[in-house]
Amino acid sequence: MNEAHFHLIINHFPIIILVVGMLILLSGFLIKSPLLKRVAYCLFILGALFTIPAFASGEAAEEVVEHMNGVSEHRIHEHEEVAETFSLLIYLLGGFSLIALWAQWKQKSFSKIISWGVALFALVVLFYAQQTGTSGGEIQHPEIRKDFQNTSPLEGTTNQNAALEEDHDTDDDDD
Repeated sequence: MNEAHFHLIINHFPIIILVVGMLILLSGFLIKSPLLKRVAYCLFILGALFTIPAFASGEAAEEVVEHMNGVSEHRIHEHEEVAETFSLLIYLLGGFSLIALWAQWKQKSFSKIISWGVALFALVVLFYAQQTGTSGGEIQHPEIRKDFQNTSPLEGTTNQNAALEEDHDTDDDDD
């Protein structure tokens, strides 16, 4: 397993954990369950912890793929920028969740307010999680890009390769 493989394995965990945590938190609000809210807070903390190796492995993964045919330096940089924002936000969400967990555990008067704050902030973090995942996927998956065109199964391969070469040529001009 190389660095890119490790990054691909680990980078899905923060996003998936965040989505599951959000669903559990919403369920906690719907059925008024403090236990479900605490589980969601713990998941947000876990998601923040999983972000550490996911983010840390990104640079090494870049070194593996940046010289591959069809890989755009621009797309890698775009992914790196949004991943930095996502990482910072999920770390803050983890910290905020730790405070919410403590406040609910100690039955503080502000625990209800902080739980709504965590929920709203988690929605913002979910947006950046989606942006990070999509921009990362676009590095090696032209079929998910907005500008992908596939007219027929046979021509699709040719168009896909031409689009990749064109994207790669554009990056060379930027240097």
